[in-house]
Amino acid sequence: MTLAEEILSKKVGKKVKAGDVVEIDIDLAMTHDGTTPLSAKAFKQITDKVWDNKKIVIVFDHNVPANTLKAANMQKITREFIKEQNIINHYLDGEGVCHQVLPENGHIQPNMVIAGGDSHTCTYGAFGAFATGFGATDMGNIYATGKTWLKVPKTIRINVNGENDKITGKDIILKICKEVGRSGATYMALEYGGEAIKKLSMDERMVLSNMAIEMGGKVGLIEADETTYNYLRNVGISEEKILELKKNQITIDENNIDNDNYYKIINIDITDMEEQVACPHHPDNVKNISEVKGAPINQVFIGSCTNGRLNDLRIASKYLKGKKVHNDVRLIVIPASKSIFKQALKEGLIDIFVDAGALICTPGCGPCLGAHQGVLGDGEVCLATTNRNFKGRMGNTTAEIYLSSPAIAAKSAIKGYITNE
Repeated sequence: MTLAEEILSKKVGKKVKAGDVVEIDIDLAMTHDGTTPLSAKAFKQITDKVWDNKKIVIVFDHNVPANTLKAANMQKITREFIKEQNIINHYLDGEGVCHQVLPENGHIQPNMVIAGGDSHTCTYGAFGAFATGFGATDMGNIYATGKTWLKVPKTIRINVNGENDKITGKDIILKICKEVGRSGATYMALEYGGEAIKKLSMDERMVLSNMAIEMGGKVGLIEADETTYNYLRNVGISEEKILELKKNQITIDENNIDNDNYYKIINIDITDMEEQVACPHHPDNVKNISEVKGAPINQVFIGSCTNGRLNDLRIASKYLKGKKVHNDVRLIVIPASKSIFKQALKEGLIDIFVDAGALICTPGCGPCLGAHQGVLGDGEVCLATTNRNFKGRMGNTTAEIYLSSPAIAAKSAIKGYITNE
């Protein structure tokens, strides 16, 4: 079976296959400051007590600190809901982006079924968890019952092999987006494998799973392995629990894959691949760096649930150290979480960014969704390490957004145009 079928079969206690509709118990549910109020409203139409106050996580990340009256009132409603329901796990004071905060606090583990009130909940698939986004009405029902229904998705298998020191996880996923297309995986599981995937850190694996939704994907799955377990150890998961997870590990024999189980199998070799850039106005409008080199930019944003992690900041700082951001460019750097911010301070990375002329903002989503901390002006161009470049995504329908890795973003901020030099 595919990885998605295996996880769901284990969860429901019987063998299921693509196309089956199953009712399933949720292991963890999450909403943020943008989705909790509507979810709470739907929940209150069903019952007055959540199914399990220890299996819900609420994070403030979209508008932190609140930048409008509407945002402030939504956060007020959310705080009241947390108190009413005695929600144990909440991160409300600039702890960071939900899709970084949950993994680094040990909430995400292999084989879990996770429901999130955010489309990028698929990020947790990097841990071998079936994690997907739901709308507010669905999340209200999940908060009330701890259950939902799912149609078992078909799976597209992506094998990534080869070696190339220039290529990052972001380059790989942008290449995959181009191959699959913006709706080529609608309501499907993307299953990533191959030697190049196995060599990626958890930071980079999360990039691949994060952007499954940009192809219409339901989930983006990577098999749990020793890299996964080492990450869990580092965030405080006990050795006893890790041994239990290993005992129940689901593996795919990459040398004996039955093609009939998959909707499609795509093979990518990164050996001779160039760095990739997504051009306006879709994440699948991807070109080799050589095709867009020289395009002028007004703003660079390094951060988000895609590329605001510690390794991303380390890479960016390597190219910015001792350099200055171009006079025509604004560089915004937002660590994905408070813990990443603190570690970046310890390592001197924040000093490097500040000395280069960057603006450092509160951990959170920031300009990614056009909320605040970097809305674009008319006709401006931004190069971002985020996951979406739809028209109007960063607050202005006349602006243009390119997507790249942190390395390309940092180099381009110095030059004033898109470059890999």
